[in-house]
Amino acid sequence: MATHLHQDSSKTNGEQGGENYNIFRDSLLRYCGYANEVGESFRYLYPKLVAPSYAVAFGYCLADSISAGYHVMSEKEHFCDEGSSSREKRAAIAVFDTLLWQSLASVVIPGGVINTIVRAARFTVARAVGLPLIVTKWAPTFVGLGSIPVIITPIDDCVDFALDNSTRKFL
Repeated sequence: MATHLHQDSSKTNGEQGGENYNIFRDSLLRYCGYANEVGESFRYLYPKLVAPSYAVAFGYCLADSISAGYHVMSEKEHFCDEGSSSREKRAAIAVFDTLLWQSLASVVIPGGVINTIVRAARFTVARAVGLPLIVTKWAPTFVGLGSIPVIITPIDDCVDFALDNSTRKFL
């Protein structure tokens, strides 16, 4: 597994308040990052839900990024040698890396994928003969919602790979 700044932290001794506990990744707050995928799933039924769902998702990304920077700034300095980066620089890198990763893996790419899946499902059910109106109306939304758990890990892994082989090499 790639080593990177965004990597999900694990709970220390299974405790919620452990040293490595990250409220943005280890609690139910994590699901705020998927708000836009839900919004995309409901886009054609409730279009006014889409913009607020993106606001929630980007707010989550921003909050996680600020938290990553704060975590670095609050670390105790062990010792600083000539080759190590300043705490401020490491915090800025943590904020940038987390914001870039979260934006791509939690919002931009999954939002586009879910939008495409729902659009394809709408196209398919519109051409199906004899489906009840309720199926034609709701099936694309349920297909979109059902695909969210399926797409998360592959997208996360692809974003990890892309960042590990691009920006993280320079940071």
